[in-house]
Amino acid sequence: MNLPESVLLCLFPNGLVLSRQSVALSDGGGEEDEEEVYGVDFDPDCFQFVLTFFRTASDNFYGTATTPGLFGAQQHLFESPTSEFGPAGANNPLLSKQAIIVLREELEYFSIPPQGAHAATDQNGIANEVMLDIKRRSGDYLMERRSIFTALQRNVNKENNVAEQHLIDMLCMSGFDRDDAWGFRALEPSRCCISSIALVLLKTGIVHHTGGDKSVEVDGAQMSTAQKLLLFWRKPARKCWWDGLDVEIPETGDKPAMTVKLWARRVWTLELSLV
Repeated sequence: MNLPESVLLCLFPNGLVLSRQSVALSDGGGEEDEEEVYGVDFDPDCFQFVLTFFRTASDNFYGTATTPGLFGAQQHLFESPTSEFGPAGANNPLLSKQAIIVLREELEYFSIPPQGAHAATDQNGIANEVMLDIKRRSGDYLMERRSIFTALQRNVNKENNVAEQHLIDMLCMSGFDRDDAWGFRALEPSRCCISSIALVLLKTGIVHHTGGDKSVEVDGAQMSTAQKLLLFWRKPARKCWWDGLDVEIPETGDKPAMTVKLWARRVWTLELSLV
């Protein structure tokens, strides 16, 4: 299974060692009884979410031992020289592979408490309990804001950034909906950082019908839009921007509600995976 490049880079930041023998040879043949241990800074629940989505997409497209997939019905689109795509169809991977859009967000947030909140840090930069509580409540507030495009659309409206608007439009034409939420979202322990990921099947314009003379049709305009996403195949693209808002942190137990200035540094990673 071909996993997203950006996920593999997180799992193996120093590359993948295939065997202990290769390590021994590179070190001069010395024998080591202890196994090499590699630390991985990637949420295992997020990794399981990705694996499940990719496995389901692969089974639906290629089929299983008991259920046929979509691949067999559309195989003629790139194998037959008389198809509407002609010989060039063999060079279009969207006809023979299942394409998945992978969108990730790394959100690092900074809370500026209101005056009189008694939130402070000591001479070593260590936050007191009041400040820590504000950071935790700010993280809970952001965790509930699961909409994918709200923050970017807010930035578009503020900066009148045409390129960012085109990005939103392209993604919504290719598989996302404008009100979609992140598929997986988690607050990292002991850090003011939230990691999110969304996976959708790329809309290629290939339509499968259950009956009739023509079982498979292709929308040429949608296929042309989908082919633009091939620019991100094996080439993850990143976008970073700052987002600042005055937010109302709700009351929690004996802690009163308060208005906090929240600054967020958002990093998006967009890529296309083929399975």
